[in-house]
Amino acid sequence: MHITEEVIRGQLAPRLIEWYHANARVLPFRTHSTPYRVWVSEIMLQQTRVSAAMEHYNRFMAELPNVSDLAECPEEKLMKLWEGLGYYSRARNLQKAAQVIVEQHGGQLPADYKALLALPGIGEYTAGAIGSISFGLPVPAVDGNVLRVFSRIYNDDRDILKPDTKKAFTQRVLDCMPKDNPGDYNQALMELGAMVCVPNGVPQCLACPVAGLCRGFAEGTAPSLPTKTPPKARKIQPVTVLLVQDAEGRYLIEKRKETGLLARLWQPVLFEEIITPEQAHKELEQKGIDAEFQTQGKNAKHIFSHIEWQMQCYCFLAKSCKLPDNMVWADKKQLKEEYSLPNAFKVYKKEMLQNDKG
Repeated sequence: MHITEEVIRGQLAPRLIEWYHANARVLPFRTHSTPYRVWVSEIMLQQTRVSAAMEHYNRFMAELPNVSDLAECPEEKLMKLWEGLGYYSRARNLQKAAQVIVEQHGGQLPADYKALLALPGIGEYTAGAIGSISFGLPVPAVDGNVLRVFSRIYNDDRDILKPDTKKAFTQRVLDCMPKDNPGDYNQALMELGAMVCVPNGVPQCLACPVAGLCRGFAEGTAPSLPTKTPPKARKIQPVTVLLVQDAEGRYLIEKRKETGLLARLWQPVLFEEIITPEQAHKELEQKGIDAEFQTQGKNAKHIFSHIEWQMQCYCFLAKSCKLPDNMVWADKKQLKEEYSLPNAFKVYKKEMLQNDKG
C-alpha cells in the first residue's frame, strides 16, 4: 500500500495521542505539571535516561520548588543537587535563566516562544517542549527521538545531523501537529521514540500505534534508519589521580579551574598526564603538602562526549598542613553532603567513603 503524505498528516496525530493517553509513563512532572517543573525535567533529561534523572528530579524539586528558590540557591548546594547527572553547565544555565526570569518576568516562565528561546540554556527543543506542554503554543519540540521517528515514518535516509534535514523534518512535525493539542502531540512523539521507536536496537514496530502509517515499516527499512554522520573518535587523555588522606581520615580535594571541562567542581588531586609516585610526591611538596606514597590505587576510565579519561591512581598519607586556596580536607560527611564530585570520580569517591575514618 502506498502511504501518502496526506494520509500521514491526517492520521498521525490522532493515533499517537490516543496511544499516549492510554500508555504514557506516570512521571512526576506529568502528574504535577507546571511550567517550572516541565522546564527542569526537560533540562535534566538532556543526555540523561529517565530512570537516572527521576531521583535527582524529586530531590531537586523538594529543595528548590520554584524559580525564586533556584535563582537564589548557593552554587555549592546547586552542584550537590546536580551531582551524578553530569553536564554541570546545564545546572548553571538553569540558575542563570532563573535569575533572568525573576528579574524580567516576575518569577514566572514566559508564555512566549521567543522569550523562552532568549533564556540561557534553552534551545529550540526545550522552548518547544515548555511552550507546547505548559502554554499550548503550536510549536515543535524536535530532538533525536523525534528525528528518528520521522526518518522511519517517511522512510527518509537523509543525515539527521545536518541542519537542512532537521529543518525539513521540523516542518513535517508542524504539518502533522493539531493546533488545539500541541503539548500532547509533542509528548506522544517523545514517548513513542523513547518506548517503541527506539534507538540502538530493533524498533518495536508490531507494538507501534502508527505502524500502518510508517513507510519505513512498510518497506522493511525502519531498523536501518535514521542515517547519521559517524562521530569523530574520542581523544584519549591519560590522567593520574591522587587519593591523599590525612591521619584523621579526611581526603584532600581541589576545585577545578573556572572554565573548561568540569569547571569549578571538586575532585581528588589530579594531573592530566601519567606521572610516577616520585613525581607525584614532588608535585605535592611544591604545593606545601608533606605526604608519603602508600600504594597503587584502582585504575578507572570515564567517557565524556568528546574525550576519554584513562585514570591511574596513587594513595598517599599526609600530615595536615596549610593548603592552597583551591584545596580543602573533606571528611565522609562533607563528601556525602557538601562537596560535589562528578561521576568521573565515582570509583574513587566510593573508595574515599569506604576508607574514611570519620
